[in-house]
Amino acid sequence: MMLGFRTDDVVVLDGLRCSGAAHDGCEKACTIFWREAWLRKVDAPGVPATADWTGHQRLQSHLKTSTGPKTYFCQASELLKAARPLSRWERLGTCVGEVRARNCSAFEMAQRIGIWLLWRIRRMVLGEYARGTQKTTPVASLNLQPGESVEVKSIGHIRDTLNDKACNRGLRFFPNMRLLCGSRSRVRNRLDKIIVDGTGEMRQLRNTVYLEGSMCGCAHVAFGGCPRGEFAYWREIWLCQEVDT
Repeated sequence: MMLGFRTDDVVVLDGLRCSGAAHDGCEKACTIFWREAWLRKVDAPGVPATADWTGHQRLQSHLKTSTGPKTYFCQASELLKAARPLSRWERLGTCVGEVRARNCSAFEMAQRIGIWLLWRIRRMVLGEYARGTQKTTPVASLNLQPGESVEVKSIGHIRDTLNDKACNRGLRFFPNMRLLCGSRSRVRNRLDKIIVDGTGEMRQLRNTVYLEGSMCGCAHVAFGGCPRGEFAYWREIWLCQEVDT
């Protein structure tokens, strides 16, 4: 399901993600959405702004961060209320809007749509990519820490850990993740708890990490791609820990 905001005044700013500090240490690191009314243009972007810490503290004291003992209030929890499913024509219009806004070139958008179409047809004909045969998917713990080197296992080894929906304990192995199979990478962060989109529930995770530079392959699953820029999640059973020599 592809969602769109009900108004066209929402933007994202480079490199600004939620730290989770106000939400019991949520580690999802969501891209933050900004209404244009919350921003103002500056003539000299290289000049640092003077922070209004008094105003910051006053605002923070009025912001709601939870709705119950185990549920939280944030942009992720309210996403399904702030956005709505897009029709086919609206999705096409969004693609045109992305090009007009110079978020990508016409060629890049054509590539995104081509990738989506390719994998959509493949899924219809052959089923989920990398689907396995496991009824109960296996678990492995490497206790990986940020900065440690790992090697991504081959697609054959990963398939042996998946069910017929290409999931390991509910976490899907997406088609773009195959591009890292056999390569080496570093752990960016562990992922032990995240707030679920649309519900605000804090969900505990085990044996799951981010890898540096590994982002969701939105072009493989969303028509025209998505600017949200989520990290891809990796089960430790899909990885091999490298030992320094």
